[in-house]
Amino acid sequence: MSSPWSQRREVSPETSRLLIERAHEELLAGNAADERLQDVRDLVRDSWRRSLESLVGAEALPPLDLDADALDAYRRAHPLAGVVEMVRGLLLPGGADDSGVAVAVGDAAGRLLWVEGDRRVRSLTGDMGFVEGANWSEGAVGTSAPGTAIALDRSVQIRGAEHFNRLVQPWSCTAAPVHDPETRRLLGVIDVTGGIEAVTPQAQLLVDATARAVEGELLVARLRARAQPTTPRRPSRRVEATRATLRVLARDRALLEVAGDGVEIVSELGPRHAELLLMLATHRQGLSAERLAELVYGDPEATVTLRAELVRLRKVLERTAPALVPQSRPYRLGVELETDAHQVLSLLDRGAHRVALAAYRGDVLPDSAAPGVEEFRDTVRTALREALMAEASVDVLLAFSETDAAADDAELLRLCLSMLPARSPKRAGLVARIERLES
Repeated sequence: MSSPWSQRREVSPETSRLLIERAHEELLAGNAADERLQDVRDLVRDSWRRSLESLVGAEALPPLDLDADALDAYRRAHPLAGVVEMVRGLLLPGGADDSGVAVAVGDAAGRLLWVEGDRRVRSLTGDMGFVEGANWSEGAVGTSAPGTAIALDRSVQIRGAEHFNRLVQPWSCTAAPVHDPETRRLLGVIDVTGGIEAVTPQAQLLVDATARAVEGELLVARLRARAQPTTPRRPSRRVEATRATLRVLARDRALLEVAGDGVEIVSELGPRHAELLLMLATHRQGLSAERLAELVYGDPEATVTLRAELVRLRKVLERTAPALVPQSRPYRLGVELETDAHQVLSLLDRGAHRVALAAYRGDVLPDSAAPGVEEFRDTVRTALREALMAEASVDVLLAFSETDAAADDAELLRLCLSMLPARSPKRAGLVARIERLES
């Protein structure tokens, strides 16, 4: 079956891209009464003003509200989890790889829960933060089809320069809200993002029809469930989940954040305790005393020193985060401990290069000489560099070149130089940097 997005039809925009861009600049400059704003659709102009009132940055990246673990748990329990296959079948019937668009399903708050579609489009849109777990509400990124559709509770098309955020202006999108079929409560949003093919009249009809089909399927599933006889179930044991994050980027005294039972505890750890917890978080399968001593002290025979330090770490954790007290034989954590460094790696896997770079605040425990930390530090830095050099835009690469991790990277600078237009004013500065490095 051919993809419905393969039939591309040009639509006549109500205003030219140039007029919209000029109107956008006037609004950002504070000229809300400028007559050029009358050339912009009322829907878009009103959304721009709401974006300004929410203090949205014109080049702000969307916040990543859900990390990989939280996203997985949230998706499983979401009312739209059972209809994602239907959305896929209706909007990507010919397969995702050659569809030319990205299809997203978000929740009522504008957070993207599923993003599928053309691999190339997903890679490019991921660079601006269009990834699973990111918040695309109007209050987070300004005017966009998903966020504005939620704000207005109706289907919306946003074309290129109509986006409030400049990073999003290369793209166009159509979105429609999805409601509970009985209560009409807003459940989420379905969005299609791509080029001009994503904002044709046919695209809006198809996205609207998909949203209505989803609502119909939810009602049918609910009626079927009610018709089935119920049998008494034994009450299940409720387990209170605990989420923990260790922040080690650009820090030597790591921050430990633990959330559970509606309470969040933040505590600062000393360098050695940070190293121990990081190694246990990185090696989730567990470590022998000898191996952990080697990773932290560089000496597998330093088990006596290791055990003494673990006793001190246990006492600290028992007061602040007892669920994280390490278990032994092998040494391991009883609950999963996420780190901000692992979050960067997860963003890279999802193609969110610009967001990953923004999340990379610096090296992992930069002053640590523990062999295991040095190895992990190099892994994160190398993964970031290789992912950016392989797939990121030149703007992202230039931003990366300004970080300590890439300041002396002549190969990266030459790649940036090759990607810049011949008349770019940034070329001279790059040439000078390369010459200094190679002299």
